[in-house]
Amino acid sequence: MTLDDAGVVVLGEAEGLPAGHELPLIQTVDFFPPVVDDPYYYGAIAAANSISDIYAMGGRPITALCLAGFPCGFDREWMGAIFKGGYEKVKEAGAILAGGHTVESEVQFGFSVTGVVERRLLTTNAGARPGDVCYLTKSLGMGTMTTAAKFGKITWEQLEPAARQMATLNAAAAQAMNAVGAIAATDITGFGLVGHGMNIARSSELCLELDTPSIPIFPGAYELAKKGNLSGGAKKGKVNIGAEVDSSSAVDATLELLLFDAETSGGLMIVVDEASAPKLEDELAARDLPVHRIGRFVEKTSGHHVRLLG
Repeated sequence: MTLDDAGVVVLGEAEGLPAGHELPLIQTVDFFPPVVDDPYYYGAIAAANSISDIYAMGGRPITALCLAGFPCGFDREWMGAIFKGGYEKVKEAGAILAGGHTVESEVQFGFSVTGVVERRLLTTNAGARPGDVCYLTKSLGMGTMTTAAKFGKITWEQLEPAARQMATLNAAAAQAMNAVGAIAATDITGFGLVGHGMNIARSSELCLELDTPSIPIFPGAYELAKKGNLSGGAKKGKVNIGAEVDSSSAVDATLELLLFDAETSGGLMIVVDEASAPKLEDELAARDLPVHRIGRFVEKTSGHHVRLLG
């Protein structure tokens, strides 16, 4: 059993395509309450997060349906800004906003997204092999940054760079991944780096060794985490999957919690073989994306699917 980021339905002759032709459709859905106080950024982040699953599977989005919930009497100007942020991000992704549904509830916003992918480019979170290496395309720490802002520990001016990162599409990362023929991939969201990396390791029946000093942390997030500004996802992750993680005594305790912490609209974890690593680095750099090699997959020799190295 694999735990992929989205569902894939392969259309073929039965759906009216010519004999010998097929078209894999990728389908996903995601919505959540506000993670920032700025309504436009909230809409844009929700859209980028929803679309990210399409990119993680090697596809491109083609349509989106909006899912929204607002309480009675919710500020119409804020509502409009949320919708605008989401719409503009869908448009940036090259997809069509084909409709949606709004209900009366606490504030929730997101999208159901459909994408397409060539069969040869379909990338799941299974199939990694011993010796394969992995890269991360965005810095960690979004759970810490948004939690700190929620409790007034940082200002909007301090949070805004993190909001920009969360609102950034993973389109360029997916293009780089497809250019080299990635072996596996996932996007880093609610289960944190350790949780999503573990999904690949489990599905591949391997152990993921993470080189913790090489993992990019968003500026200011470490210092905030050290003061206790972690989302509830960090502690939940430790409790739920900590037994499957072998952590070296050399690993910084605060950094370890950041690796468990929930992310919103995080980057792609891209898995390639060692021989393809230089080409992936070139493809990432050519798109002005950061190049962060963070670990490798090895044979599983114990009950641990993830090993943290200091």
